[in-house]
Amino acid sequence: MKTAYKLTDSEMRTYNGFQWELGKCVEVLGEGKLCSPGWFHFYNDPLVGMFMNPAHANIENPRLFRAEVEGNFIDDNGLKCGYAKARLVEELAVPQISLAQRVRFAIFCVKEVYKEKKWNKWADNWLSGKDRTEESAAIIAYTIESVASTVKSAESAFYAAKSAASTFYTVKIITIAFYAAKSAESAADSAVRSATKNKKIDLIGIARKAMKE
Repeated sequence: MKTAYKLTDSEMRTYNGFQWELGKCVEVLGEGKLCSPGWFHFYNDPLVGMFMNPAHANIENPRLFRAEVEGNFIDDNGLKCGYAKARLVEELAVPQISLAQRVRFAIFCVKEVYKEKKWNKWADNWLSGKDRTEESAAIIAYTIESVASTVKSAESAFYAAKSAASTFYTVKIITIAFYAAKSAESAADSAVRSATKNKKIDLIGIARKAMKE
């Protein structure tokens, strides 16, 4: 038996109104794609779940549960996972995450796959608190956009040519709209999907680091 974490709405419901009950064992086929009805969706860590919620189910005022899970398993690069059999065993306190912490989380994720010097300098200044103005974000966004063709072809910067466009889009999101929580988590999601098998992102470690501000 393994442990995973589940977010529900205030009535303990999830996708398509599925009703969860504390202590009740539920089971599905455990086959198909993760986004299909063949899986129950979970997170490997409660903080990762709370950080990624705006970009995934976007549950308003979610409740958080610890679950016992088993059976067939599928993983989405650590962003979320699926199990075929599960039982909610305990409700947990929902971590309170500030907007600044959400932006830190997204920036840390993007820095794992995006090495452009000017953007990273801006990101480091934002993380340190030296410069968090919208003006500087707009300037660096314009700079990045002006060299888009170079960025898109830089395999070494993005670790894979296939993911270059996705990573560039990620950078634009977090640079231009870094005050929007959903945009921040979308940026983190895109960054993780841009990583190759040889460059996996430690989302749990990043989530904990993001909370330290």
